[in-house]
Amino acid sequence: MTDKELDPSSSHPPLPPPPEGEQFARLRLLRSRRVGIATYKRLLAENGTAQKALAALPEVARAAGVEDYRPCPEAVVINELRCARALGARLVALGDAQYPPVLAEIDDAPPFLWTLGNLALLARPMISLVGARNASSLGTRMARLLARDLGAAGYVVVSGLARGVDAAAHLGALDTGTLAVQAGGIDVMYPAENTELAQSIAKTGLRLTEQPMGLQPMARHFPTRNRIISGLSRATIVIEAAAKSGSLITARDALDQGRDVLAVPGHPFDARASGCNMLLRDGATLIRSAADVIEVLGTPSAPQLPLPTPKTAPAKRGLRETAALHLQILARLGPSPVAEDQLIRDLRAPAAEVAPVLVDLELEGQIARQPGGLLSKVS
Repeated sequence: MTDKELDPSSSHPPLPPPPEGEQFARLRLLRSRRVGIATYKRLLAENGTAQKALAALPEVARAAGVEDYRPCPEAVVINELRCARALGARLVALGDAQYPPVLAEIDDAPPFLWTLGNLALLARPMISLVGARNASSLGTRMARLLARDLGAAGYVVVSGLARGVDAAAHLGALDTGTLAVQAGGIDVMYPAENTELAQSIAKTGLRLTEQPMGLQPMARHFPTRNRIISGLSRATIVIEAAAKSGSLITARDALDQGRDVLAVPGHPFDARASGCNMLLRDGATLIRSAADVIEVLGTPSAPQLPLPTPKTAPAKRGLRETAALHLQILARLGPSPVAEDQLIRDLRAPAAEVAPVLVDLELEGQIARQPGGLLSKVS
């Protein structure tokens, strides 16, 4: 839409009157040319309402040397709202009850978020997983396992819907809840190869963006997206990142926002791991598994393991409960051997349920059996 479409002499049919209310005016103010978040906040503070800020905007622009300035036309915002309604997207404004409280804490919190999917995820604790687009098979495997286990522990896994580590993280947490932050409009599938994944996330998880409908992402949009990824999360985990990469921008954003930064180490000869190794050198927490993350951050909502019930067959565990049991076993084991029966008593779970999980962990190389019925964690 352009300003000309609001001209009475235009041959286009007249648009319906704009919705009433401060929210419409605020969205129009934010969509106006040269109005970023800092300017938006300042104009609201100085003028009290968005309507007054829009009226003052041409004079503010003139004082800055910009002549013939016109705020965002009402038709543009009307069209954006129409497109969102057709898609089924919902607008969440800063200050709304559904706006993620952790994100609201950052200095440049987005005034508006377009969302598509399960809004209930915004109230749950989140962890972001980011990394290389050209990730190795080990890197994507690590991302998927971490996301699966952290999701089972109760965290919503946040990432940026890019190829490589991002896609693997979303796939790993698809069943437990994952959140994708998009660099462009929420109706724009980028990269196109992740279209099916994006559609799946909208069904079981949540997609969101601060950008208007229909916006094709450009290079400058990705750093601004990254500060939302870190801003939503209690911690950011970096898996395979080059020394100069968007993942390190996200890590720096997390540090600036007062959040934890964790990293998976890599081989010194692998350029894809150089950024992670730099973060570790500078004080980031080293991560080998979800158990290490849980040790640092705790478990927000770990499923409770049932007490053994005599004369009753144990209930079959689902994927979420099994992954939670994995974490609890690994958290209790270390390099010093522990008797298997003592471990089972500590877990307060039936031996019939623990035994197959121990076999899985042994086959994965995460634990080792020693003579005398002893178990230890492989370092």
